[in-house]
Amino acid sequence: MSDVEYYTEEGLKKLRDELEHLEHVERPRVTQEIADARDKGDLSENAEYHAAKEEQSLLEYKIAQMKATLSKARLIDESMLDTSKVLALSKVKIRNIANKMEFEYTLVADAVSDLSQGKLSVSSPIGKGLLGKKVGDIAEVQAPSGLMKFEILDISR
Repeated sequence: MSDVEYYTEEGLKKLRDELEHLEHVERPRVTQEIADARDKGDLSENAEYHAAKEEQSLLEYKIAQMKATLSKARLIDESMLDTSKVLALSKVKIRNIANKMEFEYTLVADAVSDLSQGKLSVSSPIGKGLLGKKVGDIAEVQAPSGLMKFEILDISR
């Protein structure tokens, strides 16, 4: 399976803006906190210094992860995508066969998924189950609670 993840222009801009903020706002702030804590004396018993160093470590890890995500990110032209089947960036309306509840999701890359905004990761169990399906198809998804079935009602961009 490919490591490439597809993003809209808006999603890619959001990732780049967040990386910019981490590198140019958060990194200098944490560096200053370390310097301030270092000026307070004995580092072996300086809780502020150790907390700032730990925060720096977590920040650098997050920056590295963001850079890795951006390195495999590709911009996709939504207007050129096929709407006859579910693909990355498809907006899909589904119905749970068991309880008849209807949901609408846009399938997106992991880094921009947010269920509260209806953005479902393509690599989630439901996202994987929906990929390639057409209107009228039944997607079977293995979830921790058991097998779930969803009918594809509509596909759009």
